[in-house]
Amino acid sequence: MSLAHEVAAVHAGQPDPAALVGEFRRTHVLIPTVDDALMSAELDGIRWLYAFTDEEALSRFALSRGGEPGTEWRYVTASGARVLDLLIPACEGPTGVALDAGSEQGALFPPVAGIVPDEAAIDVTTHGISDVPHKGEG
Repeated sequence: MSLAHEVAAVHAGQPDPAALVGEFRRTHVLIPTVDDALMSAELDGIRWLYAFTDEEALSRFALSRGGEPGTEWRYVTASGARVLDLLIPACEGPTGVALDAGSEQGALFPPVAGIVPDEAAIDVTTHGISDVPHKGEG
């Protein structure tokens, strides 16, 4: 399936996390830039890097943020794998990806093991998985 199909499955309540991450890794995304920096936002101590599946999704986001129709936004293109494996670990502090932010079919890729490298994951310590209780533990 494509990334769009995997995201739609999540919104339909039938997620396949491994397939979703796999499709994201294989897909090239657009990352808007402002003053030569990658555009992101911070929420609850996590930086969210904006990434878009195509120029149409980026344009909708720009308009929702008060951009003028026809205004050109600068962006870089990278594979999802490069974003997760290289860009995220290079960011200062915990960083995830907000895919197609502001759309009805957006998705979040948080900075956790299995999505980003262990050194960038917030749920992994240098000695293995942290002491955060897992589902069913208390």
